[in-house]
Amino acid sequence: MPETTARAASAASASASASSASSASVSSGAVVAESASVRGRPARIALRGLQVLLALFFGIASALPKLVAHSSAVESFDELGWGSAGMYAIGALELAGGVALLIPVLQSVAAMALSALMVGAFVVQVTVFDGQYAATPLILIVPLALIAWARRRHNADLLRLVRRRG
Repeated sequence: MPETTARAASAASASASASSASSASVSSGAVVAESASVRGRPARIALRGLQVLLALFFGIASALPKLVAHSSAVESFDELGWGSAGMYAIGALELAGGVALLIPVLQSVAAMALSALMVGAFVVQVTVFDGQYAATPLILIVPLALIAWARRRHNADLLRLVRRRG
């Protein structure tokens, strides 16, 4: 019985040490085990779901009509004066960004790139199309910015990969 009590006291002491070390690393900005807590799991699942929804939107609803030269996309790009080359380029960028939203090391960069593309879409909507659908790119920038910020630690991983290959 005394041996069990000693083990329990030792475990409690180790737990307290880990707890104080954990709070020390929080103040230094390091990632700790608390980020994987039960409370954070629903947020991570929701963020991943948001990424999947945005990837589907950019891949299917936005890029596909451009890449298959749907009449509505052709008309819009002809009105812009960009023709089919601009339409295919924007479609390819949207598709690539949508796919990259699903690749862990590219998530943050993809969200930033798609945000920049949405800023351009907003400017075009306001200047060429009299703001008819100007709210759509602005609405999309909000979750993209959230993804870029929440997944920002992957940028260091990407940078390491690029440096290793270069």
